[in-house]
Amino acid sequence: MGNTATGKIRVIRGDLTKMTTDAIVNAANSSLMGGGGVDGAIHRAGGPAILEECKRIVEEEGECETGEAVVTTAGNMPSRYVIHTVGPVWRGGEEDEENLLYNAYYNSLLQAAAHDCRSVAFPNISTGIYGYPKEDAAEVAVRAIKSFLSSVDDLEEVVLVCFDEENYELTRREVEAG
Repeated sequence: MGNTATGKIRVIRGDLTKMTTDAIVNAANSSLMGGGGVDGAIHRAGGPAILEECKRIVEEEGECETGEAVVTTAGNMPSRYVIHTVGPVWRGGEEDEENLLYNAYYNSLLQAAAHDCRSVAFPNISTGIYGYPKEDAAEVAVRAIKSFLSSVDDLEEVVLVCFDEENYELTRREVEAG
């Protein structure tokens, strides 16, 4: 497994559902009802408690909008919380995807801080079925995280957990670039 660290940001290849951070971030869909990829893996690993809380959130607040984030238990996983965020579907960059992706990361970090998390782990949001170009997504992710960390002292570690080698290399380079 690859592993690189720069300051409070660490990049690894691994399984997000096994992370022992205070929170992990789910690349969810707006219905919060589970799906494929990271979302499906988190719902399977966490068990029914996550889905039950997601249903309650949707009943009370409606679907989760792109770029926004909500929090549930982590169920059977080692983390305390799952922060569900909805990344944008890539539509060629003409529909504010960059800002929406930035907001998905930033708003997830706001939720982590609001729940007194000292550590949080992210997947590569929107780079799977949503088709966001991986290199561009890595730049946006790291920029949002660094911006957040520059204004908050309580968060000690942000781990970017990459599923594949390509995302790992692109993300690692972005973190190390400064």
